[in-house]
Amino acid sequence: MVSSVTRQWISIPSELIGSIPRTSELLEARIRYESDLITIEDLHKIEKKAVEQTVIELDQLTGSMVLTDGEQTKPSFLTYPIYDLVFERYTFDEQCFQIKFTDGHVRTLPRLIKAPFKYATYAYKYLEVAKRLTNKPVKQAVITASALSMVYAPHLLNSGHIDNYSHEEFLKDLTDECERDIRLCLEYGAHVVQLDFTEARLSLKVDPSGRLLKDFIAINNRVLDRFNANEQKKIGVHHSSDIDYTLMLPDLFQLNLTNFYLQLSSEKNRIKVLKCIQKHMKPNHRIFVGVIDPINPTIESAEMIRDQILEAAQFIPVEQLGTTDDCGFSPFADDISTSKELCYEKIKARIQGTKMAEQILNTQ
Repeated sequence: MVSSVTRQWISIPSELIGSIPRTSELLEARIRYESDLITIEDLHKIEKKAVEQTVIELDQLTGSMVLTDGEQTKPSFLTYPIYDLVFERYTFDEQCFQIKFTDGHVRTLPRLIKAPFKYATYAYKYLEVAKRLTNKPVKQAVITASALSMVYAPHLLNSGHIDNYSHEEFLKDLTDECERDIRLCLEYGAHVVQLDFTEARLSLKVDPSGRLLKDFIAINNRVLDRFNANEQKKIGVHHSSDIDYTLMLPDLFQLNLTNFYLQLSSEKNRIKVLKCIQKHMKPNHRIFVGVIDPINPTIESAEMIRDQILEAAQFIPVEQLGTTDDCGFSPFADDISTSKELCYEKIKARIQGTKMAEQILNTQ
């Protein structure tokens, strides 16, 4: 007797990390604005046009089902909440925390010198604009509490303690502001809120014992514990690694959220990483594996991406599998390292390769 039971189709979601190269018009406008050649109103008009163009292009040129605003108006994924307060409440000195990226460039977090810690900008303002331009789901990236904790880190207090402002008071203010940043995005209808956790990879370089990484996880969980289980399903974390993943992933999976966006395409030993993921992931996790390397100018073929996904599916259950890019294509406003055309071709290949793998995995 032939079975009439039909197996349910399992979709493999595919999402970009967030940033897309800024339009050439916007890059030029920023330079002109900083030189007092155009007004802030002129800049805002060009920013609005850049967001509209990016959302439309992501939709029509790549086939993406989940969109972002390309972070066209974000000055930096790292410091956007405090960017407008830098000259009022912060300073830069040799004690400041630095993040060194894989391409060699360095970004410095300022040091807080005026209490209390607070945000000037919340990420929902970027989300709100993008959602007006499309009916498709829109995700929003935010910075982690642990990254911003370094503006008033314990090691800074010896050289710059703020009178009557303890580190614990700072952490409370930080937790409140980070919670609000995430919660406002959820309230404004974000498909998912993605925490950018770049500093995780550096923590083991700064402190090989792993204590700093565990401190970072604890700081982020102070924020995440304020969200219920359903809300945590709409929260994720992105991490791109330049250290041994096996030293970091066990702690990363202790974050109280659901979606993990992990650099994998450019990893030298993917099987080793996949085995580590398999060992430490939890039943409620969704693992978005990186199948595109934004730093490499070579465009991946859909077949290459398909094969990476089939490889990952040997270690990650298909119902918990997703695909993404290793990192954003343009995380800072002054980044001109990648063209939009190259970016869109890579994203298109990811979408096509994911569909090919999904077809194979559902018909085996």
